[in-house]
Amino acid sequence: MIRTVDDFRLVDPALAPVAEKVLASERLDLDEGLLLATTNDLLGVGRMANLVRERLHGDRTCYNINRHLNPTNVCVASCKLCAFYVPWRQREDGWTYTVDQAVEIAARDVDESVSELHIVGGLHPKLLVDYYEALFRALKKRFPWIHLKALTMVELDFLAKASRLSLEDTIARLRDAGLDSCPGGGAEIFSPRVREQICDHKTDGGRWLDIARTVHRAGIRSNCTMLYGHIETAEERVDHLVQLRRLQDETGGFQCLIPLAFHPDNTELDYLPPTGGRLDLQTIAVSRLVLDNVPHLKAYWIMLGEKVAQVALHFGADDLDGTIVDERITRAAGGTAGAGMSRQRLERLITEAGRTPILRDTLYRPIKAASIVA
Repeated sequence: MIRTVDDFRLVDPALAPVAEKVLASERLDLDEGLLLATTNDLLGVGRMANLVRERLHGDRTCYNINRHLNPTNVCVASCKLCAFYVPWRQREDGWTYTVDQAVEIAARDVDESVSELHIVGGLHPKLLVDYYEALFRALKKRFPWIHLKALTMVELDFLAKASRLSLEDTIARLRDAGLDSCPGGGAEIFSPRVREQICDHKTDGGRWLDIARTVHRAGIRSNCTMLYGHIETAEERVDHLVQLRRLQDETGGFQCLIPLAFHPDNTELDYLPPTGGRLDLQTIAVSRLVLDNVPHLKAYWIMLGEKVAQVALHFGADDLDGTIVDERITRAAGGTAGAGMSRQRLERLITEAGRTPILRDTLYRPIKAASIVA
């Protein structure tokens, strides 16, 4: 049990003042976060993050039974970071589902054990608010028990503008049609320098935060993300976390952070190397230590791989995401884990890591699942 700074077994003595603040449950500033993000003492940072994680959640590690649905991969943006999209001018090479087609595709993988449908896609200029209203209503009619976690802040911004509606009216209409919560994608890195180079065709960082604020004020919870391992600096990563923390102080609407490891294959940034386990674990640990007011932190096994995700459960993470099935965005960028995972395999990964698996719904409420097979 860690009671003093000595118990952290720090190799880098510069971390001692930060460790004192962690022990005292005091908030870290940007400079302290940057020190954590750049030190060579990975295990020391991990022990600090694990202390915070166990204060919040003990040995519990969450997962859920979920499915992904991508109504289209056609997109008017052309972000260098993305291997998923097909340009609008080449739309015949992509897919765009009608409402009926999307529901039938979801039906291939959804049964009563599935509690969440995760819905994101490209920015298609013909799929406006009325399309998503019809889709959400159709999905709720077919699967009345399911939670619809749908549409990033970038998608909401695009839908409002393309439909010539206010953001508030767009969110209200989608909520009334069945939108339950929002995923956290599209945040990438808030730094203007970075966004100008990797995603200059879509919502900027300040606008992303404004939209999240509006979503939370409408009573809709969301996740938040940070894409790391491309051209950003350690300082830009920490600044991103501090900006998320500031908004969370204001709204309390974020329920989970997902640090997303960049996969460069098949993107315009394919000259970059993939992230390594050290950066993955240090980023997760720093995220837990800096983002002190978001309750959950996800080790997204789709991007990290099973082994790193397991270790991350001792570096600050308390959630492995879910069974997923048919994840296409990371797969398009060279990921190999997009075919999903069984509930039994997820639980085994958690127990092998010395943690206790907890099946949850999207809002992190435990689900009794003695009879569930997925």
